[in-house]
Amino acid sequence: MNEPPRRSRFLPRTRDGWIATLAFGAVFLLAMPPVTHTLLNRVEPSVLGVPFLYLALFGVYVALIAVLIWTYRRGV
Repeated sequence: MNEPPRRSRFLPRTRDGWIATLAFGAVFLLAMPPVTHTLLNRVEPSVLGVPFLYLALFGVYVALIAVLIWTYRRGV
């Protein structure tokens, strides 16, 4: 009995799964130290008294949560 090889559970199986995985990975890279230390580390400009770095990271985290909500609603 030759069974076909099983697909890995770690790889997305649908188009929406691939989109969600790649989007989450791309947005997650924005929260990593190389990006935060070089691009987002602007302490001097502040918006309403809050440093730019905190607002930028808040935006990145909101985007991560938005990707997770989109994935949940699509049923991936």
